[in-house]
Amino acid sequence: MDIKRHGVGEGKGSGQRPLPFAKATEADGWLYVSGQTPMRDGEVVGHGIVEQATIAIENMLKIVTDAGYGPEHIMRVGVWLDDPRDFWSFNGVFARYFGENPPARACVQSAMVVDCKVEVDCIAYRKP
Repeated sequence: MDIKRHGVGEGKGSGQRPLPFAKATEADGWLYVSGQTPMRDGEVVGHGIVEQATIAIENMLKIVTDAGYGPEHIMRVGVWLDDPRDFWSFNGVFARYFGENPPARACVQSAMVVDCKVEVDCIAYRKP
């Protein structure tokens, strides 16, 4: 089995430091996307959960589409929220992107490693 690594060396964290992992890995039709936060150019952006969730999901979907997959291929999404009171607001954003064909999902409260309100990752599948 060959493993393709997408975006190695492209990701930048706070302070423009390179991140030591791939944006996604792919094998046998499966795509595993690393956790995405509301970052642009290595800096957290957005103030509220709605804005940050939108940016994080769009960052995730960009990696999915750059790898040749689409939202319809997403099987599961993992969600980490800093504040559980943001759950319903996050669901509203999530529904805008996945309302017609929602994937399986886990959502937990977690302290974030960077100063943001949300992180998302996903697993996608497309028949090879």
